[in-house]
Amino acid sequence: MSEFLNNETSPFEGQYPDGHPVRTYLEENLYIRDLMHQLESIDVQEQTVFYKEVFEKLAKIDLHFTRKENQLFPYLEKYGWTSPSQGMWTFHDQIREQVKVTRKAIESKDTESIHVNIAKLFKFLEQIMHVEEERLFPRAMEMLTDEEWKEFKEGDKEIGWMFDKSPTPYPADEYIHPSQDTKKRKLPFGIEDKTHYDEGYLTPEQVNSIFRILPVDITYVNEHDQVVFYNRGDDRVFPRSAGIIGREVRFCHPPKSVDQVIRILEEFKAGNQDLAEFWINFKGQFIHIQY
Repeated sequence: MSEFLNNETSPFEGQYPDGHPVRTYLEENLYIRDLMHQLESIDVQEQTVFYKEVFEKLAKIDLHFTRKENQLFPYLEKYGWTSPSQGMWTFHDQIREQVKVTRKAIESKDTESIHVNIAKLFKFLEQIMHVEEERLFPRAMEMLTDEEWKEFKEGDKEIGWMFDKSPTPYPADEYIHPSQDTKKRKLPFGIEDKTHYDEGYLTPEQVNSIFRILPVDITYVNEHDQVVFYNRGDDRVFPRSAGIIGREVRFCHPPKSVDQVIRILEEFKAGNQDLAEFWINFKGQFIHIQY
């Protein structure tokens, strides 16, 4: 149950399991309507600060939309329903823009503009919630399997919710030893020639392509202070060649920089810091260096 409801019984009890993504969307809609009601009852001229606080809670509607766009819509597309990804996403952006316009009116304390724009925002929100509740969510429930809804868990958590506290997890958290984790996602591509990274799968060629187009110089040093990788981009700042692979990193810098490099490495190994960054002037350019 979402913390917004406190100890009240959710009107969706029995319709959806506690924490189910659709139930959370619907409980957020209750929260949105409650915030709209609060804003209608606040005198914006007398309680400007409080009005703005409540408005910023409503502005977190962006999280509601982002979860739909990145979590729900991809599954609907898989089943051939692409109109939400197009029409509804466009409406999301229209509402986001209206939030910005309304915020600007509040910050400028233009009462007339506030009333006009908040009314327009409320109208948009009622429209989008009506479409969600009458069409989007019911049809999504028909399309997606329970196992697919359970796959929303980590992504939803990464994006976040409108509520201050996370809703009940769905499915409930339980420890599964890696050796017993047999869950596999259905992917629209083969993974035989790919490596699994934090999020997703890439071939070595694809990884190299990414490193080549990154507008930064990257050098990777292992635990033995040896250079084991650098990216070969088109616009490299520092000249490097394959000869540095396997060398101690201190030998890959000009003599005047070696002491500083060694100090940084010692601080890292001692656990005193895990980041060192500074700017240098190099060939007429200001270069940001980060270890």
